[in-house]
Amino acid sequence: MGVLDHVSEYFDCSSHGSSKRHKSLQTVDVRVLIDCEGCERKVRRALERMKGVRDVTIEANAQKVTVVGYVEPNRVVARIIHRTGKRAELYPFVPYDVVAHPYASGVYDNRAPVGYVRNTEYDPHVSRLARASSTEVRYTTAFSDENASGCVIM
Repeated sequence: MGVLDHVSEYFDCSSHGSSKRHKSLQTVDVRVLIDCEGCERKVRRALERMKGVRDVTIEANAQKVTVVGYVEPNRVVARIIHRTGKRAELYPFVPYDVVAHPYASGVYDNRAPVGYVRNTEYDPHVSRLARASSTEVRYTTAFSDENASGCVIM
């Protein structure tokens, strides 16, 4: 960043004094316990009145709320907690075919909706098998039930 960039920030009339950058359009998935239509209506109303929200989609079976708009994920979660009194967190589940080892410890979760497992890509508390390298995958699948020619003892 050059000197001209620093000086132009002080003389820029287009932003009317605010130096905040505009938020980008993003999709935020939040996990919320939704028991009935009343809960669904309460969550929808709280989010639709939020500034920057363009669309709200609720999947009650998956306990998932998808918000599209110019919003920050932490503010969406805080808004749900504050307005509805429900416990909310960023959606921690992904489809099971996305994860290399969906049944490794720390990945498989009984509370996950059908067909989903916990996202382990950036979680350091999950077992190493969930993030196994190609060499580890080769050794662990050698004795798998699906690999009939892998072990002659079986």
